[in-house]
Amino acid sequence: MKNLFRLSTFVALLATVAMVGCKKAEKLPKGEEEVNIPCSGSDYFTSNKVFRANSLGESQDLVTSKKKALTNARNDLAQAISTTVKTVTDNYVNSREMNNKEDVEERFESLNREVVDQTLTGIRTICEKQVKTSSGAFKTYIAIELSADELVKQYNERLSKDERLKIDYDYEKFKETFDKEMEKRAKGN
Repeated sequence: MKNLFRLSTFVALLATVAMVGCKKAEKLPKGEEEVNIPCSGSDYFTSNKVFRANSLGESQDLVTSKKKALTNARNDLAQAISTTVKTVTDNYVNSREMNNKEDVEERFESLNREVVDQTLTGIRTICEKQVKTSSGAFKTYIAIELSADELVKQYNERLSKDERLKIDYDYEKFKETFDKEMEKRAKGN
């Protein structure tokens, strides 16, 4: 009985090792190899709590490569924020069924540009790696993030100051609409 138990345990262990080995041995098409890019991948995706973007910059000068990477990442982040806030605004305005819908949408769009420009100063670098290539150039890989709560806070402050929007503005409804959109974005990654 002991030997049968040992044998079945050994067979189960062997099967487990074989299954794990098969998963690791996935073959790529001939002539292709996997590239691992620093500061990218699922750890650097936008979630329901933060907007994230990553990029790289290359230059003969180390500082310039970093500036290029940061500028590219900031542009990607601004675009993602603008797209999300535009969707939130459209959904929010439609759900509120405001009489002056067109005027409200125009005011939100104007506010969106201002807040995105202002809020990008609150970004945080979450990954940065510099490498020197075989040709002597420098590459900087960078990933940045911005708190979704900080963005909503900035919107609330700006919306609360706009006399025409303040009449129709409901922070809780806006936040709820924003959180739903962030959940969708997080699931889309």
